Amino acid sequence: MLSLDFLDDVRRMNKRQLYYQVLNFGMIVSSALMIWKGLMVITGSESPIVVVLSGSMEPAFHRGDLLFLTNRVDDPIRVGEIVVFRIEGREIPIVHRVLKIHEKQNGHIKFLTKGDNNAVDDRGLYKQGQHWLEKKDVVGRARGFVPYIGIVTILMNDYPKFKYAVLFLLGLFVLVHRE
Repeated sequence: MLSLDFLDDVRRMNKRQLYYQVLNFGMIVSSALMIWKGLMVITGSESPIVVVLSGSMEPAFHRGDLLFLTNRVDDPIRVGEIVVFRIEGREIPIVHRVLKIHEKQNGHIKFLTKGDNNAVDDRGLYKQGQHWLEKKDVVGRARGFVPYIGIVTILMNDYPKFKYAVLFLLGLFVLVHRE
C-alpha cells in the first residue's frame, strides 16, 4: 500500500521549519512570475513562450514543440514568417505561417495565414466577416523552438487529474524537502 512517510516528516517539523518551507515555496512561485513578466518586457510579447497544440504546422513544428516568441512593434510582418495570433472569441492562440500580405496606400497592413499542414487558408478560423488579420491580432513571432518539451503541458491540459497530481507532488516536495 501507499507509504505516507512524508506526513511523518511534516509532523516532525517545528513551526519555524514549516514557515520556512512555505516561504520558500512562495519565493519559487514569485520568482517564476517575475521571470515571466521580465520575458514579456524583453520580447514585447504578452506570451513569450507557447506550446504548439496541434499538427497544423507539421513538418515545421510538431505537437508539443515549445516556441520562443518576440513581438517588436517596429519589425514589419513578412510573407513566410510564422506568427502566433489570437482570434476574438477564441481563448487559445494559433501558430500559423503568413501566406499573403495586403498593404493599403496609407501603410496599414493586413495579412492572411495558413497552417503548413492545412489544405486551405485560415479565413474559416477568423471571426465572422473577417478576411484578414491585423498587427493587433499578433501575440508574437516564432524566433526559436525546443522540440517536444511542451508535451507535458499538453498532458496536463488533456488529463486534469494528472495536472493536479503533478502540482500536488511538487508542492509536497517543496514543503517536505529540508535543504
